[in-house]
Amino acid sequence: MTTARIRVDHLTRVEGHGNIVVNVTDGVIEKCEWQVPEAPRFFEAMIRGRHYSEVGRITSRICGICAVGHTLSSVKATEAALGIEISEQTRKLRELLKYAENCDSHILHVNFLAAPDFLGAPSVFPLVATHGEVVARALRLKRLMHEWGSLIGGRTTHPMSVVPGGFAAVPTTKELEQLREKLVAALPDLDAFVATIVSVAGRVPDFDRPTEYIALSSDTGYALYDGDIQSLLPDGTKQRYPVADYRQVTNEFVVPQSTAKYTRNKLEAYAACALARFNNNYDMLHPEAKKVAETLGIQPICTNPYMNTVAQVVEIVSNIHESLRLLDELIETGVELEPLVEPTRYGTGAGAAEVPRGVLFHEYTYDDDGMCLGGDCVIPTNQNHNNIQYDFEKLVPELVEQDKSEKEMELALEMLVRAYDPCISCSTHYLDVKFVR
Repeated sequence: MTTARIRVDHLTRVEGHGNIVVNVTDGVIEKCEWQVPEAPRFFEAMIRGRHYSEVGRITSRICGICAVGHTLSSVKATEAALGIEISEQTRKLRELLKYAENCDSHILHVNFLAAPDFLGAPSVFPLVATHGEVVARALRLKRLMHEWGSLIGGRTTHPMSVVPGGFAAVPTTKELEQLREKLVAALPDLDAFVATIVSVAGRVPDFDRPTEYIALSSDTGYALYDGDIQSLLPDGTKQRYPVADYRQVTNEFVVPQSTAKYTRNKLEAYAACALARFNNNYDMLHPEAKKVAETLGIQPICTNPYMNTVAQVVEIVSNIHESLRLLDELIETGVELEPLVEPTRYGTGAGAAEVPRGVLFHEYTYDDDGMCLGGDCVIPTNQNHNNIQYDFEKLVPELVEQDKSEKEMELALEMLVRAYDPCISCSTHYLDVKFVR
């Protein structure tokens, strides 16, 4: 009978610190936990007393990977609170910026964080010698994504150009034409990247746990920048909620082993990730992305959490092709710097955008002077922690039944967490204070 003592402190190839603890004695599971030990961040306290023009730049610092998504969610929440309606040009430029971040992060995760697991390497560095062209190709694509994000946002990390009411600066039409040329020139690299993933897709672990999938959804496209909240149950039942009602969906609560809050909606837990978006919005994918999904063997409703990495690949293809369409539209009409839309009221507003790890919510309240009275941020990884725990609770008994060795169990659990591409530091909000008198 299986006996295992698994203690992974500070799991590698993820952002932040998370621990895996599993104790099995003679086939009996005594402990099975996904733990988050990081200290809280307090960003929601930092924005109190700040002018609405500052809030987005502060909250973008929550994450250096999803800084665009935090900026967009923050600015959208501020605009909702201030009654600001943006222009069509602003919306298109923000969508284009969102695609850049999504592709940038997914390329990093798929190639440098997840790929070593499928190739039996401890990290990406040994792959430089054995798969040099694959690594070089990934770096070329990632550099292009950085250039793309910098052009629209002013810089790739913590963008400066996106502000409430529009943009502080915009690229020229000529610069957008040059970006389009670079994206077209990169399509062969994209095709080769997909072919590489196809070659290792058969190594994705076979595991199934149906859950609820939560993502933004829209009738006009594959929702990343904007949409309503949509819940998808394993039986195909869907329900939509306005973004303003996000608390009714997230229902945050605390658990002893985590400094990050957990969430749940209709079931015991839910997933908010690329796979959740894929399951909710498959029909809105670009046709080229649907072809890639078929080649990779992923179709909705996919209930294998390890396939989140594959869903990221599908999204990269969809995002790049949709970006070419957006660029064509912006180039045709021309781009010029527009005056910022001014506030029409002051109050409370919520905003949401999909970041690489799932749906992100921001909410703020402003007084009549435009000063922030308080805010709330619900991070995607915060929403996924509970689902990871339930995945563990189903996976570990299966590994025990299969009489897997301790090392095999450890790798399977590490790969499962990495499949979610977690941003653990961003998710920590809860602090348990004990007063000693």
